Amino acid sequence: MKSLFVLSTGILFFLISSLNNNLLGQSRKLTYRDSLMMVSDSIRVDNIVVHNLFKSQILAHQNGAYDSLMIVKNVYRPHQQLWDGCYGMIFGDENASRFNNPSGMIAWNKTLYPENKAAFDLKTRQLISMNLDSILKFNLHKFNQMVKVKPQAVISILFTPLQGIGFGGCNADQFALELNYANNNLDYTIHKGIPHELNHLAYEPGRLKDPLNETALAQVIDEGFACYFTWAFFDRKIKEREAVENMSEKEWNWYLKNEKEIFRQVKVYFNSKDGNNPLLRNDQFKLFPNAPKTLFYWLGFRIIQSYTDLHGPESWKDIYKLPIAEVLNKSGYEKKMQK
Repeated sequence: MKSLFVLSTGILFFLISSLNNNLLGQSRKLTYRDSLMMVSDSIRVDNIVVHNLFKSQILAHQNGAYDSLMIVKNVYRPHQQLWDGCYGMIFGDENASRFNNPSGMIAWNKTLYPENKAAFDLKTRQLISMNLDSILKFNLHKFNQMVKVKPQAVISILFTPLQGIGFGGCNADQFALELNYANNNLDYTIHKGIPHELNHLAYEPGRLKDPLNETALAQVIDEGFACYFTWAFFDRKIKEREAVENMSEKEWNWYLKNEKEIFRQVKVYFNSKDGNNPLLRNDQFKLFPNAPKTLFYWLGFRIIQSYTDLHGPESWKDIYKLPIAEVLNKSGYEKKMQK
């Protein structure tokens, strides 16, 4: 009987100790550094790789010290093609040396985070709170399930001293999401911008083979298709306007009200190979001065939507291989606008 009492007491003590340890563990919140350390350096799903370069851009600055080797190893080398090729080119020869070699990368990374600490930490905490790794994996897996075309792409999420890409790149292997790009709606970009950009990569091989590739119509279809794919990606449960640059209801209704007049005035530019035309640059030419957001994104979405209205909800999958002229012709959109 005594031995049974001792055994019972021991078990009770063990259970209480375990409970206390669990409570202590739960009460200990992860530090900002701990949470950042848990973010993956990179994620790969099939042929698509996403590098979280921002992670090491911040972790290289700890306790007043600067780890330049971390910048070279974890920021420059993983996506050297982006730094050497895209960033080394788009800002001119005078800025190329800031990006296309280790010493240049070390130099600006030494000051960029300390000088923008509050803003960069805010962006990073947003990514951590939305569970970035899970979102990236989900988006990449679902994209590969939906699309038969399997693009190869390398995308980096980063901070940069000169912003010019936003979310895009020079080619599929040189894509970047600039966290400190002006007016970047981070939540929208991560959740809905990634499917949009991935669809550009999937559509690109077919578009490049098309004789109308360099026309304004090709750009209209490309952007409209990316917007439509985003809507389909979310099982059409989000509003159409959300998939098209996150328009407000007022902005969307303005386009619907003026739809026929828009088509009547812009269709003459469909075959233009000059990117500087009123259809693609309404912001500059003011053909429709009150038009919100980007006119040709909305127009392209409506053309693709019209196509699927005629050919079925899954017919958007035709667009990857369908000639650009046929997309417009088979959409029936022009006939709708003439009624």
